[in-house]
Amino acid sequence: MLARCAQAATAVAAAADVFRAAAVGDHVLHATAASQHRSGLVSTVFVDLMTVAVVLFLVWLARSRRNAQELSPRAPLPGAVWTVGAWFVPVVNFIVPRRFVLDIGRASSLAWREKRDTTLVNLWWAAWVAHALVLTVANRTDPGSMPLLVLAEALMITAAVLLVLVIERVTTLQGFALGDTAPAARLGQAGAPRTTGHAAAAANSNREGE
Repeated sequence: MLARCAQAATAVAAAADVFRAAAVGDHVLHATAASQHRSGLVSTVFVDLMTVAVVLFLVWLARSRRNAQELSPRAPLPGAVWTVGAWFVPVVNFIVPRRFVLDIGRASSLAWREKRDTTLVNLWWAAWVAHALVLTVANRTDPGSMPLLVLAEALMITAAVLLVLVIERVTTLQGFALGDTAPAARLGQAGAPRTTGHAAAAANSNREGE
């Protein structure tokens, strides 16, 4: 349920950002009091939805780190506090969180496919960082630039789609490794089976390779 909520919140926030960008673009092209009010209102709604999405994602990430630690006690995983805190440290938040997600994924299951799954995480992270950089450039050089606004929006949507896939992949791997029959929907519930560990993951990996 937690994974599904994080995915849904991410999708809704991305959709809200599309409306925000459209409202801002309309105000840039046809500035009126009404367009200013509309863009401000949509922007406020987007910020609220984005905050919810960020909180749910971080809760999911912390839960996934805990599950990964149970599955691989000796894996080099970040501490519980640092898993969340690193996202709020300037500069660090452009580098370290990607490594955390990769470490959690690798520790979650023997079925983690290094080439495919690592590429998925890297593509998500590249889109997210590029989005942030384009927004920074636009705000400092030309806040009303439509090309930069469209580019930033495309990167935002791409990052959101890839993040949904990353959440799905890690959640599914952990679900199989923990022996859950419905990993994406029930992962993280108290009392979920945690006895099969990587044996189930290895079996799943063998099935994928057939």
